[in-house]
Amino acid sequence: MNATLSTAETLRSRLGRLLDGLPPKQAAQAVDRLIAHYRGTTPTDAPVLRDRSDVAAYAAYRMPATFEAVRAALEALADAVPGWAPGGHVDVGGGTGAAVWAADAVWGGDDGSGAGGTPRSTTVLDWAEPALALGRELAESSGIPALRAVRWRTGRIGEALRLPEGSDLVTVSYVLKELAERDRAALVTEAARASAQAVVIVEPGTPDGYLRVIEARDLLIGAGFHVAAPCPHDTACPIAPGTDWCHFSARVSRSSLHRQVKGGSLPYEDEKFSYVAAVRSVPDRAPARIVRKPQLRKGQVLLELCTATDALRRETVTKRHGPLYRAARDRGWGESWPPEEDQGWPGE
Repeated sequence: MNATLSTAETLRSRLGRLLDGLPPKQAAQAVDRLIAHYRGTTPTDAPVLRDRSDVAAYAAYRMPATFEAVRAALEALADAVPGWAPGGHVDVGGGTGAAVWAADAVWGGDDGSGAGGTPRSTTVLDWAEPALALGRELAESSGIPALRAVRWRTGRIGEALRLPEGSDLVTVSYVLKELAERDRAALVTEAARASAQAVVIVEPGTPDGYLRVIEARDLLIGAGFHVAAPCPHDTACPIAPGTDWCHFSARVSRSSLHRQVKGGSLPYEDEKFSYVAAVRSVPDRAPARIVRKPQLRKGQVLLELCTATDALRRETVTKRHGPLYRAARDRGWGESWPPEEDQGWPGE
């Protein structure tokens, strides 16, 4: 956890310095354009971030939330493959680099180095040069070896994209929405071909974002991968199409400058996201995952679970279950269940 806190705090500090020289009105106008884009439904085949003011506004508006969502997905992956850490990482459509900061938060050493004390071999690929330039600036000023060693590459993301083979981890976060359907499928297929170990896809926690994740999940399973998280199985999603969607929430700390740019007053916000983490080997999956915020009642906790054996179910944990009840009170949305030290079900 020390690495997570250090990386997150460093990112907030660098973002604060970045926005010091940007007039608030200019930042607000750029944020308005970004909000209009992200709330739209039409994919684009051109970069959204056009110049430095757009990129700076994006970094303030989206980077902290993207970092926390991707970090949560990568932590779930790390839990499913204990002892593993990526030696190579390719982040597709990474822009300013939130996913590589998240990878450092999960797998970086106390001194900010990569696995085994050696910086990871990391490449961020994006088609927006202004985003890459700012991402490089943030990373190089971080003082974290793994981030300072990142390579930043320009390339069009579409059917013709070819990724370097053999990277342990390929991440694609908040990118599929910007692509036409044929390009989405081609990108996920290429990520599966190029990845030596794991692919992680993260999208907004909306019904449409969930459907894009399910499409990606099906392609990854078809390519021979196994779902490491959030699903505790490789079978079809038990949610009936159109009735609900699987998503999770990450708490995002907001600096005063971040609140100013986004027009908010609270010191935090909750980022809703959908994701799939898939691996080539069979992962160490928990029997179930909590797929809604646990409901605390007097003397009981209600857990909505996606399980490996009987799809969706509600589990009620009461005081009579002793340590399991206390564990349920501390368990959060998106976490596995039951705790590793107690693999029995309350009803068993």
